[in-house]
Amino acid sequence: MYQINALNPKEEGHQARKRFGQNFLHDQRVIAKIVRSVNPRAGENIVEIGPGLAALTSPLIGECDALTVIELDRDLAAGLPGRVPHPERLTIVEADALKYDYTALFQEARPLRVVGNLPYNISTPLLFHLLEFGDKIKDMHFMLQKEVVDRITAAPNTKEYGRLSVMIQYYCKPTFLFEVPPGSFNPPPKVTSAVFRLEPYAVKPVIAKNEKALARLVSHVFTQRRKTLRNSLKGMLVEEAFENVGIDPMARPETLTMAQFVALSDQMVA
Repeated sequence: MYQINALNPKEEGHQARKRFGQNFLHDQRVIAKIVRSVNPRAGENIVEIGPGLAALTSPLIGECDALTVIELDRDLAAGLPGRVPHPERLTIVEADALKYDYTALFQEARPLRVVGNLPYNISTPLLFHLLEFGDKIKDMHFMLQKEVVDRITAAPNTKEYGRLSVMIQYYCKPTFLFEVPPGSFNPPPKVTSAVFRLEPYAVKPVIAKNEKALARLVSHVFTQRRKTLRNSLKGMLVEEAFENVGIDPMARPETLTMAQFVALSDQMVA
């Protein structure tokens, strides 16, 4: 059984702060399941975002010889060494994970493995920030609202499939791992959570000529997802674009595969 320390913020005298999106994980079964999914090993370059009261930090650091944590809350950062079983293995970076340059932690022979119970209020921009360092990351294990994880892992022709699905899946292979009920946290969030894995592609299955154009096209069509592609993309594509790539102009965005979105973005006018 993993050693779990300081799981009750009230016992530690720490009040969860809404501005940091803090919900502290305390369910030992869930914690053990997350650690098994990560499967940390000695010699790996593991980074935890938002360690909080060390619910995940303690068992993680017990399984590896070094762990870097990124914590924005100074009070929590100061208390971390006293909450973990091997404080000598711990490196604390007091920083905003949304702005942090993760290349500072990269080592050529030791790609980053990133873990975290992410603050739900910054989850999407944080994921896209991390994708900027995808070539330096081996994998990521995160917990988010189940609704968001469903969107990240969604397939075409489902109601969950959208901008987040397409853009995350362009850069990574996503895997839904398991659900986490609200009662596993203190204070309990109002939503069910889920743990998932992202594995950035060393070589993307499909490569866009212009990734900014791809992002712009995907964002645009999903803000008008009830419109046909022809109607929503007027002025963004050359006249013969749909015929060039063999896509029905009367289709709606949720029916397109990743490869089809890339093909359409390659047809965009400058």
